[in-house]
Amino acid sequence: MKYSKLDNIAWDKLIKNKLYLFSLLFIIFCFLISVFAPILSPDKTPMANDMNIELAVLDPLTEVMFMCIPKEVNKVSLLKRIFIGSPLSNEKTPISYFEEKNNKLIYKEYKSEKIKEYIGTYEIKKKKYYLGTDKYGRDLLSRILYGARISFSIGFISVFISLVIGVSLGVLAGYFKGRIDYVVMWFINVVWSIPTLLMVIAITLALGKGFWQVFIAVGLTMWVEVARVVRGQVLLIRESEYVEAGKVLAFKPFRIIFKHVVPNILSPVIVISAANFAAAILIESGLSFLGLGAQPPIPSWGSMIKDHYTYIIMDKAFLACVPGISIMLLVLSFMILGNGLRDILDIKS
Repeated sequence: MKYSKLDNIAWDKLIKNKLYLFSLLFIIFCFLISVFAPILSPDKTPMANDMNIELAVLDPLTEVMFMCIPKEVNKVSLLKRIFIGSPLSNEKTPISYFEEKNNKLIYKEYKSEKIKEYIGTYEIKKKKYYLGTDKYGRDLLSRILYGARISFSIGFISVFISLVIGVSLGVLAGYFKGRIDYVVMWFINVVWSIPTLLMVIAITLALGKGFWQVFIAVGLTMWVEVARVVRGQVLLIRESEYVEAGKVLAFKPFRIIFKHVVPNILSPVIVISAANFAAAILIESGLSFLGLGAQPPIPSWGSMIKDHYTYIIMDKAFLACVPGISIMLLVLSFMILGNGLRDILDIKS
């Protein structure tokens, strides 16, 4: 019986380690996709905003023919093509039939029975929509890839803002105590008493709708938990012998804080940052669903769900399910990674 328990513990540990590793790899994979979205996505235009209304809500794996007429466009640098995208170099018209006669192109536009003619330079290309198109005729796969960029951006910037404010206030309150601790804790309790989503909405409405406003709004609401955790850790560390030794040697308080206190509170800060990253993605998705987040044509998973949630009761449920599953997988990966970091960095265990 004793050996079976040990085997179960070892098996559970192996499963957890694989989950942590898979979560980390999935996050790295999504991050690389978000950075190089213009290269990896079928739609190379900025924000994947190439619209064809006649191609709205196509099924996955649908292939469409296009008549492409070259046009003059300004040259785009290599860096912009890699990280931002490039404008279309031709005018694309979706067609369902074409025939070449006497140096003329005879064709039918997509979902039209009217026969048209064209004389001039053209090229016939085929494009496959692997995840179909949204209600505006844009490639859904490309929008999903670009949406990952928004999620990672909101996560990084909001977590950075929360760490700067939370760690600073938490360290000051925990190390100096007294009136500073009283004022900081009073401010923390006031902010803590306000529902997070309500405060984010209020800050967003005050700053206005937009991309950067969401970053600031989310970051300004996530510092409270960081400050409370940091304060608690600093209260314990400030009583340590090496901190007392620094005081005896007449080291300045900020030298003790930055060289001896802050390095010893990094473990809980890293763990809480992973959880806050997941929370930031959820908050941004919720704001975009309410129309307060990233504004069109910026692709956001939350706004994609908002645009297509009515299709859930129809045979086009994938339009809302695909971005919803993307949010779920990314948030779940960050939560599992946070649990793994907590186990790894926990000295007691």
